[in-house]
Amino acid sequence: MAQYSRLEVIAMMKETGMVPLFYHPDLELGKKVLKACYDGGARLLEFTARGDYAFEVFAELNKYALKQLPGMILGVGSITDGPAASLFMQIGANFIVTPSLREDIAIICNRRKVLWSPGCGSLTEINRAEELGCELVKLFPGSTYGPGFVKAIKGPQPWTSIMPTGGVSTEEDNLKAWFDAGVTCVGMGSKLISKDILVNKDFELLEQLVGKTLETIKSIRN
Repeated sequence: MAQYSRLEVIAMMKETGMVPLFYHPDLELGKKVLKACYDGGARLLEFTARGDYAFEVFAELNKYALKQLPGMILGVGSITDGPAASLFMQIGANFIVTPSLREDIAIICNRRKVLWSPGCGSLTEINRAEELGCELVKLFPGSTYGPGFVKAIKGPQPWTSIMPTGGVSTEEDNLKAWFDAGVTCVGMGSKLISKDILVNKDFELLEQLVGKTLETIKSIRN
C-alpha cells in the first residue's frame, strides 16, 4: 500500500518542482541511482516500468527506500491499464503516471486515494482528467507542445496543475521557460539520468546534477 496520500505527494511535487524518471532492470544499479537522487535533494522518483519483471525491481526499490531513504516517495510511470496500476499500488506505489488518459486507472487510483497523473495533449483531455479528480496533468510529450501550450492553458484555467515530461532539460533557459509558463513541476528522464552516467556508474555526478537542477528551479521560482 502507498505510504503517502495523494495530497502529500502533490505537495512534495510542488515543493521540489522536479520528478526524476528512471528505469533499469538491474536492482543494485537502481538503488545507487535512487540514493544519488535522494542525496542530491530529490524526494520523488518515477520508476518507468517498461521492462519484463519491472514490478519485482520496483518492489525491492520501494523496500529499500522505506528502510534507507526516509521521506523518499516512489511512484510508477508508463502504466497503461487498470490491472497494472492495481498491481503496482499493491506493492507500494505512491503515485501512478500514465502516457494517456485512462478512466479505468482513474477509478482504481481514486478508490485508494493514490495520486494519478495522466498524459494529456488537449484542453478537452485535461478537462476530462480534472473531472475525474486529477490533481496533476502530465503534458506528454512536452517537446511537442512546449511552454507556450502551458501558458495558453493556464490563462483560462489557472487552477490546472501541469507536469511536462519529455523536452525538459537541466539547462536554466529550458527550465525557466517551463516554470515561467506556469508548470507545477517537471518530469526529467535521460536529460538528468543520462546513459553516460549509468554506463560509467558516475553516481557522484548524478547527485551533483540533481542538486544543481533543484537549486536552479528554486532560483527561477524566487
